[in-house]
Amino acid sequence: MSDAPWTNDACSLIDAFRAGELSPLEALDASLAAIDASELHAFTYRADPEELRVQAKAADVSLPFGGLPFGIKMLESVEGWPYTDASVVFKDRVGAYDGTSVTRLRAAGVIPVGLTFASEFGGLNVSNNKLNGVCGNAWDPTKTAGGSSGGSATAVAGGLVPLASGGDGGGSIRIPAGFCGLVGMKGTAGRIPRGPHTEIAPLTVVLGCLARSVRDAARYYDVCAGYDMRDPYSLPKHDRWEADLGTHELRGLRVAIAPTLGSAVLRPEVDAMVRTAAEALARDVGLQIVEVPVQLPGLGMEWAMANLSQLKRGLGDLWPDCKDDLTTEIAFGLTIAEQMYSLDLAANVEQQRTEANEAMAAVFDQVDLIISATNPDVACPADVRINTRVGGLTVGPENNGALTIPANITGNPGISIPIGSHEGLPVGMQVMARHHQDALLLDLALAVERERPWPLVATGAPI
Repeated sequence: MSDAPWTNDACSLIDAFRAGELSPLEALDASLAAIDASELHAFTYRADPEELRVQAKAADVSLPFGGLPFGIKMLESVEGWPYTDASVVFKDRVGAYDGTSVTRLRAAGVIPVGLTFASEFGGLNVSNNKLNGVCGNAWDPTKTAGGSSGGSATAVAGGLVPLASGGDGGGSIRIPAGFCGLVGMKGTAGRIPRGPHTEIAPLTVVLGCLARSVRDAARYYDVCAGYDMRDPYSLPKHDRWEADLGTHELRGLRVAIAPTLGSAVLRPEVDAMVRTAAEALARDVGLQIVEVPVQLPGLGMEWAMANLSQLKRGLGDLWPDCKDDLTTEIAFGLTIAEQMYSLDLAANVEQQRTEANEAMAAVFDQVDLIISATNPDVACPADVRINTRVGGLTVGPENNGALTIPANITGNPGISIPIGSHEGLPVGMQVMARHHQDALLLDLALAVERERPWPLVATGAPI
């Protein structure tokens, strides 16, 4: 028994429960105490402790996540909990239903302890918003945890909960995973259903988790992935993600090592770290490195325009009177989008998406994998929201998105794998594969994990 929260991975906590080494109630109380003591601001809402303790006492530890303290990204709907979209505009709104993933996670035994910090509407890849303030990085609270799933990332890396949910519409799982030293898996579009009341357009958003280990991410897929009729684009269920880890043939796969993807500007040290880690992975598993030009369009403007139309629909009659309540960047984007959006622009967006698909497919005609950086630099200051010059490099949402948005536009799977740190802050390596090759990415991450294990929580965590 320990008063400290669990700092190994989620699967090992379930093993400890089953072995009688620790009870779900003890683990829950340790997590709650750590959340209360933390200055990271990872959680924006915490459920009633007594209700949580009732759940912990009744937990069925034979379930995949039986008794696991778990954080839910605040952009997901949980019945009876705040459902603000991280916006002042919806500060009083309450969730009317559980999202499909939440339903599946409850059935798998998790104990949802609260909501984790996100950027407003998931629109920025840094961790601040007008409603909740600023969320710090567990490795350095003065730095951003990334976005939009920054609260989940810093909660897991900071030792507050072993696992937390995330969503990725332009890098919102991979970017914070890279900044916080975690595994961040963005599956093939449709891998995890987004119902009920699924918003179809712009077909870039996927759900997932922020994990300390590869097997945690795989077990999460076993629980949450699989067809649901309320998401017509969801994929059929495959329930051997964890069981099949490490069984796929990797030797001989062709890989392009392209840290910048042809469009991002990287910090030289990050570029060098990614190349070194990619070459080491190739040696470890027998990948064939192929010299292929990779020039994937960043598509930041096209991606933003397509998403802003959905946001405008969600605000309805509240816009434009609510403009002053919105994050400056969101309000500015909506204003510009209203002025610019037209049939011609909509057609151009679709043309750009088609060209992006062709560009990605052309690379995958020649290789099986593409390796890049996850982020162009280590985490920037926590209060940075727009592109800013820091240390001679432009940091901020647009430059980060150049590395992650392409996989959202095309629907390809991508994973961020921790590969070390620079100046005390984590660096992530992104690997992308063809559609439906998610299992290969998990096995590649597993190979890195086995050969060069990463810290499961930040130094000094829980903070």
